[in-house]
Amino acid sequence: MPQIAAFIWKIFRQNSSAERRHYQPVDVVNLYVQDLHDGALGETGQNNVYMSASGIESFSPGTAKIQFTSILYHEMTHIFQWAGEGTAPGGLTEGMADYVVMKSKFYNEGYSTPGEGSRWDEGYGVTARFLEYCDSLREGFTAELNKMMRKVYKEEYFNQLLGKSVDELWRDYKAKYSHVPAWSSGDDVVY
Repeated sequence: MPQIAAFIWKIFRQNSSAERRHYQPVDVVNLYVQDLHDGALGETGQNNVYMSASGIESFSPGTAKIQFTSILYHEMTHIFQWAGEGTAPGGLTEGMADYVVMKSKFYNEGYSTPGEGSRWDEGYGVTARFLEYCDSLREGFTAELNKMMRKVYKEEYFNQLLGKSVDELWRDYKAKYSHVPAWSSGDDVVY
């Protein structure tokens, strides 16, 4: 798991302990396998990662290693990412965690493809692909957004970093992958 932590810090460009969510080194991340509520495959609490016993049992033998590892990357990202002290949309923090999974290459076939989704903050793969698009406009965008979310989340961070509102960026993103005209207000388009 130290390799996963180092990978997350690299993705978020957290090169020193002062830039990281936990100023003191996280010596131990505990992994618990147990039954989880609401069908969740994984959850995080402080320095603990909880994985669903029944979820692990349901993994097909051919993809079990990838699925298990992807959950570790996702949940450990929550340990190290900034979330604006709770002000960031849940869909954004989940999307950032899946963005890290995507960068790690530990995601399954059939993972979200670019252009899917109906909202930028839908979460998970949809938001991860949107963040990937934003990174294509400005290298390191996701890392910079994470750093800005240290104390508080504000939608204006998108404008500060990319010169457009998040809604304008979403329309541009959807236009790129679904052939929706970028000039459209979006009100006349069904995604």
